[in-house]
Amino acid sequence: QVQLIESGGGLVQAGDSLKLSCTASGLTFSRSAMGWFRQAPGKEREFVAAISWGGRSTSYADSVKGRFTVSRDNAENTVYLLMNSLKPEDTAVYYCAAKVYGLPHSSPNEYGYWGQGTLVTVGS
Repeated sequence: QVQLIESGGGLVQAGDSLKLSCTASGLTFSRSAMGWFRQAPGKEREFVAAISWGGRSTSYADSVKGRFTVSRDNAENTVYLLMNSLKPEDTAVYYCAAKVYGLPHSSPNEYGYWGQGTLVTVGS
């Protein structure tokens, strides 16, 4: 059974940093592209960042480029999202997703497995 478990969310103030983690089990993590998505209240789920199998290739939404960094540790089956200079508009539930034996993609439809999400709230 595949499980993706996110952690690290919480309430922070604008300008603060937060690091999310997503630990996977039940899949070949080292051959899975990983993505981070977020969904704010009343809005559709949107792409945040993605990383390739080995971590050499990363991509970001324009809204987070230069502030967020995605990374992974295949030995720990974990992908991370370091979020710096947080803004109130970053408030959302953040989800990690896995695309086994695939390339990173910005469309949520490309990912077959999802975590339950972790809430990030950024106060002004």
